[in-house]
Amino acid sequence: MSEISREILSVGDLNRAIATSLEDRFDTVWVSGEISNFKAYDSGHWYFPLKDEEGQVRCVMFRGRNGQVGFMPQSGDLVEVSANVSMYVPRGDIQLTIQTLRRAGMGGLYEAFLKLKAKLAKEGLFDEDRKREIPTHPRTIGIITSPQAAALKDVLSTLARRAPHIPIVIYLTLVQGPEAPTGIIAALKAANKEQAVDVILLVRGGGSIEDLWAFNDEQLAYAISQSEIPVVSGVGYETDFTIADFVADLRAPTPTGAAELAAPRRDQMLAELDAIMAALLQRINQRVEREAQTLDQLALRLSHALPNPDRMREQIEGWQQRLNQAWSVRMENWKRNQSHYQAQLEMLNPQRTLERGYAVILKEEREILQAVRNPKELTTNARYQVRLAEGQATIELTKSSS
Repeated sequence: MSEISREILSVGDLNRAIATSLEDRFDTVWVSGEISNFKAYDSGHWYFPLKDEEGQVRCVMFRGRNGQVGFMPQSGDLVEVSANVSMYVPRGDIQLTIQTLRRAGMGGLYEAFLKLKAKLAKEGLFDEDRKREIPTHPRTIGIITSPQAAALKDVLSTLARRAPHIPIVIYLTLVQGPEAPTGIIAALKAANKEQAVDVILLVRGGGSIEDLWAFNDEQLAYAISQSEIPVVSGVGYETDFTIADFVADLRAPTPTGAAELAAPRRDQMLAELDAIMAALLQRINQRVEREAQTLDQLALRLSHALPNPDRMREQIEGWQQRLNQAWSVRMENWKRNQSHYQAQLEMLNPQRTLERGYAVILKEEREILQAVRNPKELTTNARYQVRLAEGQATIELTKSSS
């Protein structure tokens, strides 16, 4: 076959062919080396060369994967990575697309960390809906740490600066070594039994994965999740992650950060109180002004509803005059009736009849004087009383004729 008849590939086709060949040739591989010129982009992806004394290879670790690393790599770190071999076609560079990254020599611990992390995540210990709310104004703050830990000094100085008014209870325990998990769990249980604090700061300074391994203990994770008091973890530096960080109610990047998250600044609280007081006084003044206006309106309505004193006086005088007039009319009527009745009585008075020349003969019968109306009632030898206009006389008949 002549050279003219050979297929001529473009650079892009060649690079794609090489990339396909590499992907088919290599399965996932583990590679160890030193990170060089590490760069973390705003996109969340990591880019760096991995090198040793014999060579180097470009590496990329995308955001979805590096979120599981648990620490922020730095140039000079010795690491072990599991990756797929590929080629970046535009530049023709062979690169490793990293799936897993761990510190070199810590493979066993890191694998145990990832395994426990996956187990506890499946059990729901990291779920946001089970995390307790951190009190914004704690009455007392608890600290769990070692008396020799530099973190204790940092936390105490931060709390003294930010919130000197908040009491502090310290629960001392080991925070490194095989006995540390048991001690931390005992401190947590003591704090929950006493119920003397509103929030617990679980703090320790930075270190290697071995130094921080006590905070990757499974039983400690359960104890934190079962705590009735909210827990803020401040273990290591910003790039250090432990199981305690994931299960705690709130993770701080440093011990100092934990103190800052748990304690409100005193000057800010005073400023907030001043603002609240000013707002309250404004509300009170507004309420007083509103009620005063309402009172004025009610007073106006009341003045319209009450009778006018002058008008009432006129009405009373009118009523009194009418009453006097009615009483006068009634009295005149009584006087006229009395004169009429008196004239009638005068006409019926027997004395008036006697004065006209008449006389009345009375006889006593059963000790009662009765008028004699029939001549047959007159009998002899009987005594009678005769009443005249100017007196009376007693008579006795000797003879009677009818």
